[in-house]
Amino acid sequence: MTTVTRFAPSPTGRLHVGNLRPALMNWLHARKQGGQFVLRIDDTDAERSREEHVDAIKRDLDWLGLGWDRFERQSLRLDRYNAAANDLRGMGRLYAAYETATELGLKRKTQLQAGRPPVYDRAALALTDDDRARFEAEGRRAHWRFKLDQERTGWTDGIRGETMVDCASVSDPVLIREDGGFLYTLCSVCDDIDFGITDVIRGEDHVTNTATQIQIFEALDDRPTGFAHHSLLVDADGSGLSKRLGSLTLESLREAGVDPLALLSYMARLGTSAPIEARASHAELIEGFDLNSFGRAPARFDRAEIDALGTKLLHTRPFEAVKPLLEAAGVDAVVAPRFWDVIRENIDSADEIADWWRIVSGDLTPDIADDDREYVATALAALDRAKPWDEDTWKGITADLKSQTGRKGKMLFMPLRKALTGRTNGPDMAALLPLLRR
Repeated sequence: MTTVTRFAPSPTGRLHVGNLRPALMNWLHARKQGGQFVLRIDDTDAERSREEHVDAIKRDLDWLGLGWDRFERQSLRLDRYNAAANDLRGMGRLYAAYETATELGLKRKTQLQAGRPPVYDRAALALTDDDRARFEAEGRRAHWRFKLDQERTGWTDGIRGETMVDCASVSDPVLIREDGGFLYTLCSVCDDIDFGITDVIRGEDHVTNTATQIQIFEALDDRPTGFAHHSLLVDADGSGLSKRLGSLTLESLREAGVDPLALLSYMARLGTSAPIEARASHAELIEGFDLNSFGRAPARFDRAEIDALGTKLLHTRPFEAVKPLLEAAGVDAVVAPRFWDVIRENIDSADEIADWWRIVSGDLTPDIADDDREYVATALAALDRAKPWDEDTWKGITADLKSQTGRKGKMLFMPLRKALTGRTNGPDMAALLPLLRR
């Protein structure tokens, strides 16, 4: 059987790192098994869904290189969901309820005060035709609940192992709102059946929902999909990440210059016992992916680790891979290959390419201490006489200066570096000097 996975975001906001985790895991699992990856837009909530968010979802996945094999939208499949709902009504598994949000809230409060779990009491099952007609005459509209079998529902989870949910302690879920709009639960089951989804990897906050969906699969006379539930992300200090997700959207990370492969390398191993390593290609990510390696402990997210991986990847990139970055920074094409070889291991991010090109081009303010002015003047005069510079020039000039001035070590080299680059650190000056245009 071909492995088919899916990522099913709602277009009600921007994707963030919490969304990326299931997207990446489903994509990697499909690719590792030689299967297919479906991008499904869960846009049945017409009031909150926005086309701009659909476009942003595609843009984010394109940026990360997570291509999809099939694209679907739930808003185009309402007839299918209505047909499924009618089937459930016919078998007595979908029933109308008329409680308002206020009434349901009072019921929950009463149950909690009595020390009972706030589970829906199924009062709507006792309604007569006259009761329903009266509610309709009052202007109430029904919401529709799925009647759960109040038994233990279990499955072999791809991450958690044998998992069981006691559905007697779960409220019958609402599948259709008062306005006739479908909620996620039924639509997702229909889609997983129709699209041949074999594996769903998602957050552990869906565990109870999975038990409900398994019962809907069975009611519709179909085999349940395989499920795996990963742990949720927490901050580096172990606290909840939810308050920071607004600043951790994929869009904001992209705009901040985060390397997409660094982000994927980090997220692909986060929550596993395997070491987090920078991967230079999607093929390496796929090869190293193992769903069984993920644990149940909360995964600690640390943005600084992504930046560190990005730096490691940048240092290993060949010239052709960074050529567009060099062009964007205005680097002269003639010297660009040599320039990259010289600076590559001395930058932490692509933004620093332009900084070093400005230094090479002479757009800098020399840093010369008063005590070093005479020494620097002597050194620059010697360098001027030594033109054109090559990689032996620096060694010869500094050897002569050491003999003439008695300076050595940091006192010999640092004043010259600061005068020529305005920096206290950077590439090897012997290699950098021939590139300087000032």
